[in-house]
Parts: sequence; C-alpha cells; structure tokens
Amino acid sequence: MVIILVGGQWGDEGKGKVIDYLASKAQMVIRTQGGNNAGHTVVTEHGEFKFQLMPSGILYPHCTCVIGNGVVVDPIVLLREISQLRERGIEPKKLFVSERAHMVMRYHPLFDQLEEESRGDDRLGTTWRGIGPAYSDKVRRIGFRIGDLQKEAFMRKKLAFVVGQVKNPVLTKLYGQDALDWESMLAEYMGYAKELDPFIKDTFPLIHDALDSGANILLEGAQATMLDLDFGTYPYVTSSNPTAGGALTGSGIPPTKVDLTIGVFKAYTSRVGYGPFPSELLDEIGDQIRERGHEFGTVTGRARRIGWFDAAVARYAVKVNGVGCAALMRLDILDDQPLVKICTGYNFRGKRFDYPLANISHYKHCEPAYESMAGWQQQIGTARCWDDLPQACRDYVERIGELIGAPIELIGTGPRRDQFVIRGRKLFD
Repeated sequence: MVIILVGGQWGDEGKGKVIDYLASKAQMVIRTQGGNNAGHTVVTEHGEFKFQLMPSGILYPHCTCVIGNGVVVDPIVLLREISQLRERGIEPKKLFVSERAHMVMRYHPLFDQLEEESRGDDRLGTTWRGIGPAYSDKVRRIGFRIGDLQKEAFMRKKLAFVVGQVKNPVLTKLYGQDALDWESMLAEYMGYAKELDPFIKDTFPLIHDALDSGANILLEGAQATMLDLDFGTYPYVTSSNPTAGGALTGSGIPPTKVDLTIGVFKAYTSRVGYGPFPSELLDEIGDQIRERGHEFGTVTGRARRIGWFDAAVARYAVKVNGVGCAALMRLDILDDQPLVKICTGYNFRGKRFDYPLANISHYKHCEPAYESMAGWQQQIGTARCWDDLPQACRDYVERIGELIGAPIELIGTGPRRDQFVIRGRKLFD
C-alpha cells in the first residue's frame, strides 16, 4: 500500500506525529521534497525528536528511510542529525539518500540572505537556509547532486566554474561581498563525502523493489499545500511542490501505485512569515492559542500567526491533492475556548468564494465568513476513542469534515504518540 501524506494549510499541521504513527506499520518512508527549512517534531517515550531532513520513520528499526530525489540536502545539517541520533543510541542503518537529490551548497544561504535583504519591505520571509537558491540552481542546471560527492574530479571542475564564473561575479559586483574560495570548498565537501558515502544510493531500484513486493510505503512531504510553488499564495510560498504531485516526482513513484492521500490539518490555522491570511486572529484569542500551542517555528523559532480553522483553504487542499481522508491535529489546543469558529468561505466585492483566490492582491482583502460553534471547555488529552470526546468536540470535528469534503479518520489530542483517536479505516493493516 502506498500512502501520500500532505499538509493541508500553511505548514506546521502536525505531520510529524501522523507520519510517526503510520511509520510503525510501514516498511519504507520517503521524504519527497523541501529541505532543512521545514521541521517535523515527534514525541516518543524516549523524548522529543526534531527532524529537518531525516524521514520521521527513522525511529523505527524495521523501517527503510529514503531522502528522495526531490529534496535539497544540506550535508552539514544531515550529518548533524545523524550524529544526534547516534548520541541517543539510534544508528540509522536503513537510511539512504538519493544520488539525484540536490545539495544546498555553502553559498546558498548567503545568497538567500542577500536576496531577501535586497527586497526591503517586499521581503518574502524566507528562513535563510538557502533552499530557494538551491532549487533555483537545480532549474538553471548548475546545481550539485549528492551523488556528485562521489566524483572528486567532477566536483573540482564544476566548482571552479560555478563559484568562479557564476557566483563570485554576482557576490563581488552586485552585492559588494568577498569572493568565495572554491578550492577550500572542495576540500570541505570531500570531507562530507567520506561521512555520507555509506548512505548515498541510487534509490530508484530500492523503491521499486519495495513497490513490487507490496510493501507499505509512506511518502512524507514537508511544508503544505498553501506554500506550493504553483497552488500556494505565490510569491509567499516555498520553492518546491509540497502537494501530492510533488510527492510523486520527488520519489519516482507513479500515480497508478498510490492507494490513498491523507491530508493533515490543524484544528485551527497558523502560518509563518508574510502573505495573505483571511482568518488571522490579531487579538487576545490568537495570543491564547499561540501560547497554549507553543506556536513557534521548529526551524526558525519565529512566532506563528494564528487564525480560526479555514475550511475554504482545507477544501482547496482536498481538491488539489485528491485527499481521501484527513487527520485533524492539535484539537486539544482549543480545549479552553468557550466558542470556536470556522471560516466557511470568503466575501469579496459582493461575491462569495469557496476557495482561496489565485490573485493574492484580491485574496488579502477577502472577508472571512464565519460559522460559530460551542466549545467543549474540558481536557481531551486522555481520549482514545471517538466516544471519549465531548459531544461539542465531536460536532466540531464532524462539521469540519462536512465542509472540507473528506472524512476525518485521525484526531490528535496531545503531543505524545498515544494521544490519538482513530476512526474508521485501519491504515496499513
């Protein structure tokens, strides 16, 4: 069985916990896109784990973990995560990195920062991790693949050209920065090559052997639908496609092999950085939800913007990704609210819209249309089955499922592995 897991909002929906739950029954987990600008948090009986590149299935010894060709990999960050796992007694024996995955080079974060600063008030709010410049170089065909680390002569020739002829003229003449030394960079990356060599692999046959054997395979995306390069709130988006289509191109799995796409949604909405956000709460309620939910970025530590659940965004994500069922996470964060609201659509220039507007100049001026429901005002962290949830809580979950057009099968009631309510189908059984 092949399952794609996608974020249905602007990220930070709780995908890491859902992936961890599903990975317990999966034979393979593939990270399909993004880089270390995204973070997944998993809380287990051994403590909290925060991953930026590592597939979340790495905590299960039986699970083969693949960093797919659609990911951009910063070798420094990957080696740090490997080291952190080893420090906690976990040896990533079944971790493989696709030879086709591109690298974030030393100069990419520098260009990320310089380009962002040059935008002034029109900055995008990037993480300065070099992800956008790395994907840009991939498209320009001057990028470096992880497999290139195994070819020192090739690295030498290409670094001399890319750094000497392409990057340094821009750094020195446009930005007034010092030129980079490509020879010291070569020595640095050849050091990474020795450490990463056991993990680098042509993952295509590995993945397709697993498909042919009928293995349970989970495709793990980073970020979310509203940050998609094509379908998100462009230009306030990421540099890859964190939708179901991106999961396929980022792994090499054909669409005919996919059995189910699961959309992960937070019981409210959050986003980091700039861009339109119709249901944003700029009041005490927003502050309460942010503090209770510890809504600060896994990677950047930045405070997240908070809003009510936006069913128009979620409905759009269900359609774009072909979501078959949904996970509703962090429901417990709303435990204290006497009243909860759902944005059911937007009003703009006298018209009703049921989906996000493609023109963000219009989208940012939309007025959310709200539906109010009674809160449950009791703690749900001990709930383990549907009937354990208060009636008002169940009503809220059911209404969201109706509005977005996908049944909610998984409900997160707290940060721990066991704080889940499972409804309906048994996934990967």
